[in-house]
Amino acid sequence: MPYDEEEPPFSEPDAELDGLAKGVIGAAIEVHKHYGPGLDEDIYQRAMEIELRRRAIPFVRQAIVEVTYKGEPVGARRVDLIVGHRLIVELKAIESIGPLHSAQVRTYLKITKLELGLLINFNVILLKDGIKRIIHHS
Repeated sequence: MPYDEEEPPFSEPDAELDGLAKGVIGAAIEVHKHYGPGLDEDIYQRAMEIELRRRAIPFVRQAIVEVTYKGEPVGARRVDLIVGHRLIVELKAIESIGPLHSAQVRTYLKITKLELGLLINFNVILLKDGIKRIIHHS
């Protein structure tokens, strides 16, 4: 099966990082089972924080990430969640995930030098249809 030009073939994350991602996906499934689609992103984020705490998954909410250009600071950006200091999680409650949303996560991965991001859209009937894993290698 040919690879999408946008996403070249990358090696899978290590077992620890993969475990973090699975834990976050499990938490998201639990939140989605409880609420379903139709709420604001902020409500899903708060519910995710509660579920991650209950599962003892370490995270930083609304993490401020410094952005540099050629080594010089140019500003900062908030990321919804950084899990275990290794995983970017961007939460959405939108009609559908588009290329711009995936590009946003890729940019976050690039500026943080992290390898894996999850883009999770809660505004879907089946949550599996709203989850996208994004791998970035520098």
